[in-house]
Amino acid sequence: MLSEETNRQPLSTAPDHMSQKKKATIEELIARLEEITGKMENPDTGIDQSIKLYEEGLKIADVCRKRLLDARQKIEVINPGSSEEKQPEPEKKQDYGLFSNS
Repeated sequence: MLSEETNRQPLSTAPDHMSQKKKATIEELIARLEEITGKMENPDTGIDQSIKLYEEGLKIADVCRKRLLDARQKIEVINPGSSEEKQPEPEKKQDYGLFSNS
């Protein structure tokens, strides 16, 4: 049986929602990712709901990644050369293998 909490509306992450709703903070988005993880680990969560949660989680993770990159760029403008010592490899999108043929 799905609880009320399972059917709650996702946080605003898409650009078209941001103009209508309060833009979620990175902390709120991370908390939602943790909530999604917990629900997906629950054996009572059905496959269809798990897929919806997974898709929402990917969207939220992408928003977080973009915001962190934006923050890094702003810091670089404020403090040029601050990231010259440690330049991480550009992040690649992860393929979790859920829909691959292998």
